[in-house]
Amino acid sequence: MHAESHTGTHNRGFASMSPEKQREIARKGGKAAHERGTAHEFTSDEARAAGRKGGERVSVDPSHMSRIGRLGGRSSASRRATKGSPESRDQRPAANSPEMSETPEMSEEENA
Repeated sequence: MHAESHTGTHNRGFASMSPEKQREIARKGGKAAHERGTAHEFTSDEARAAGRKGGERVSVDPSHMSRIGRLGGRSSASRRATKGSPESRDQRPAANSPEMSETPEMSEEENA
């Protein structure tokens, strides 16, 4: 048996509602708070501080930062490719391609 059946709360409370019902209730609450003038509205300084705090928290995990950086790079590259910018038409091989992994032979003039 589930623990919920013993407590009798499995069909009660906000969390047991459908996401649509939760959104409807939350929307009504937000609307009422704004009408009464009691809704919190962030100032620029508060929003800046909250963003900084969130950024500091997220940046603690290096693997996460690596992952989001990689996704951003892919997104940026795909935008450039679809726009047909000169960078996307460049025929240089990618940095991680086999062509770039080989070290080129230096000419004698470059060695001197």
